[in-house]
Amino acid sequence: MDAAQQEATARARELQRNWYGEPLGALFRRLIDDLGLNQARLAGVLGLSAPMLSQLMSGQRAKIGNPAVVQRVQLLQDLAGQVADGSVSAAEATERMDEIKKSQGGSVLNNTTQSTTSSGAPTVKRVVREIQSLLRSVAAAGDIIEAADTLAPTHPELAEFLRVYGAGRTSDAVTHYQTHQN
Repeated sequence: MDAAQQEATARARELQRNWYGEPLGALFRRLIDDLGLNQARLAGVLGLSAPMLSQLMSGQRAKIGNPAVVQRVQLLQDLAGQVADGSVSAAEATERMDEIKKSQGGSVLNNTTQSTTSSGAPTVKRVVREIQSLLRSVAAAGDIIEAADTLAPTHPELAEFLRVYGAGRTSDAVTHYQTHQN
């Protein structure tokens, strides 16, 4: 990739951060992980071609042009949160994804809707998911585990933090967060 392509990709990711709250690559990878999908299945549920999904994830394209796809992304984010907190089973999630795939409405993707409580404070789960997203945007899970193993002998608490937030399940991270907030 030459300098002009790198600059265009960086610009596209910045636009995605402004429009969707984060780069779509990070958002889609989280949906894939949380819902147990692959890229082809995610593309199918969203109503995108696999190449289009890939271009959005890599920053070759900045914007989702179809409002119905934007709404499906929001619905999948909500579903992923419910799967992660255990309120929706894997079987129910599969059924819901089939319903989401058929939905036709349009809306603006709004990360703030589900991210705060009625008092305006971020939910514990949202804080945890932001920490996970940040760690996972910096390094792959295997690298995070390797770093945790390196730290474990001298800094076991930091090693645990890296393992739980960098490579663990959201539900475990929520428990860890709640335990260490009190």
